[in-house]
Amino acid sequence: MKTATFPSLRVEPELREAAEQVLEEGESLSGFIEASVRETIERRRARAEFMARGLASREAAQRSGVYFAAEAVHAELGQMLAKARAKVKAPKAAKQARG
Repeated sequence: MKTATFPSLRVEPELREAAEQVLEEGESLSGFIEASVRETIERRRARAEFMARGLASREAAQRSGVYFAAEAVHAELGQMLAKARAKVKAPKAAKQARG
């Protein structure tokens, strides 16, 4: 149950108009703002977790002395991406062949 509120927000009329123009069918401005706040919270949490993992990785590398060349990492990530794309394309191709 929703029992808390956000403070009133004053914005320029152009910003409100822009927000209203992108509302989806049946979506209220309040719902749009709530979804935007939730998405921003999630994005900031994900960024903080990413930074923490990166700093921990850096510390582990400094302790162990084991480092990986950027080119090798990029190559491995490229291979992983190619495999993932192939998996996505395979079901689409099979579906198109059927019908």
